[in-house]
Amino acid sequence: MPGSDLKKMPAEMPHDEPARTAGQPWTVAVVICAFSTPRWDATCEAMESIQAQTAAPVDTVLVIDHNPDLLTRAAAAFPKATVIPNAGRQGASAARNTGVAASGGELIAFLDDDAVAAPDWLELMVPHFARPEVVGVGGGCEPLWFTTRPRWFPPEFDWIVGASYRGMPVGAQPIRNVWSGNMILRRRIFNEIGGFNEDFGKVGKVARPEDTDLCLRAAAAQDHGTWMYEPAAICGHRVPASREKVPFFLRRCLNEGRGKAGLAQLNGAAATSSERQYATKVLPRGIARGLGEAARGDLSGAERSLAIAAGLSLATAGFVTSRIAQGVRGSRPVRRAAAGG
Repeated sequence: MPGSDLKKMPAEMPHDEPARTAGQPWTVAVVICAFSTPRWDATCEAMESIQAQTAAPVDTVLVIDHNPDLLTRAAAAFPKATVIPNAGRQGASAARNTGVAASGGELIAFLDDDAVAAPDWLELMVPHFARPEVVGVGGGCEPLWFTTRPRWFPPEFDWIVGASYRGMPVGAQPIRNVWSGNMILRRRIFNEIGGFNEDFGKVGKVARPEDTDLCLRAAAAQDHGTWMYEPAAICGHRVPASREKVPFFLRRCLNEGRGKAGLAQLNGAAATSSERQYATKVLPRGIARGLGEAARGDLSGAERSLAIAAGLSLATAGFVTSRIAQGVRGSRPVRRAAAGG
């Protein structure tokens, strides 16, 4: 029955997960962070999609990231939601932490301000928390292209536009990490690990995988902790026209490599094990598939193979050069103060 896994609870409920009885409904808060006035229409659609959930959340919190005009506009437009400014430094990590601190609920769900959740989004993810080892769940993301999907754009790289990509599980399965634009996790775990790392995340056009970092720390905080991927819990993620272009594709691949180097520095080389499997198994199959399609007359298959090769090369270059730079910085001697200075 829709909504049977959630119920309303007062917003002043304790922020830690209480002891539970069998069959007790979960309570969920949804946090959305916005920063861009030009994305206003998208933000409105994101908020409307939460209002249309078959399983209603206890709280919906919209955090505005250092944009006073947008804050005023949002507070007037969404009187039933909690609309607040980011209380920390500029960036998605601090904004999300601000939203969690202002919300109630045993579970915290995050949705991007340019995403639209399907009506059963929460309803499909929440039941996974019946398993105590599950620290969080992520849903499937579908790209909402501004025009149409470029024929050269390989499905293996849909992560570039914030969407599920070829090579991910096709059914509900454990996974190393999910995306913060379509994520739900236990508040108890979030509080225990200190939330998102505000020194490591997205600010403007500089992106680092703060969601992967959070997933790694959350899983480590729970005995046999695991994340689940529930591809049926869909959100659509907008892809602006600028992200349908080759230059964005190449730049994003380079920056992804740099971001994963930062992730490895924070969490150790084992943190990038999934990337190594992706690079050595998923991408070679994608190149072969594209060449096979080209041989059968679909010349865009060759373009997709070339895009995969270029994307992998740039991501590798970004990773390697950043790791070298980290080593150089780490090997510099610490200067001592001059005597008497």
